[in-house]
Amino acid sequence: MMRIITGTARGVRLETLEGNDTRPTAERVKESVFSMLQFEIENRKVLDLFAGSGQMGLEALSREALSCTFVEKSLEAMEIVKRNAKKTKLIERCKIVNVDYKDYLKGARGREKFDIVILDPPYSMKILPEILESLVKFDLLNHNAKVICESEDDIEYTCDGLETIKHNKYGRVYITVLCKKGEEI
Repeated sequence: MMRIITGTARGVRLETLEGNDTRPTAERVKESVFSMLQFEIENRKVLDLFAGSGQMGLEALSREALSCTFVEKSLEAMEIVKRNAKKTKLIERCKIVNVDYKDYLKGARGREKFDIVILDPPYSMKILPEILESLVKFDLLNHNAKVICESEDDIEYTCDGLETIKHNKYGRVYITVLCKKGEEI
């Protein structure tokens, strides 16, 4: 069972897709991520690039993020994001986009910037380095932006313009937090 941990939608149970097409972030991992970000969420713009059920972006909104853009290629998953956003009463601060991540990143080039970016692509895709480079190349990060990467690999992801500031293991999952070089959490 997935639920919102704290904030305005605390305790609300969330729907998820049946089957193995999406892999919800474990509650322990979600708690750890938001503990790392706890004082940096309020009034921030969030991008949840592989939204799945929307639980990570909705958790940020429940903790008073200003807005969240949910990007999800699967039409079925996008519908679940919408239902979860309505159920949590956070829908008015949501932008839900049904498109592939590559198309979204290219289309957002320089027009939209984010303070927090959540990256949890299917592990088998091995695309985190490519996405990090695109975030910098397409100028999608505000000053002091934090990028959260979830993967199954013990790799401290980085690219020119970003640096790893935290890298921790939670069970079989690794979380890497990055920020612009010279900026700290």
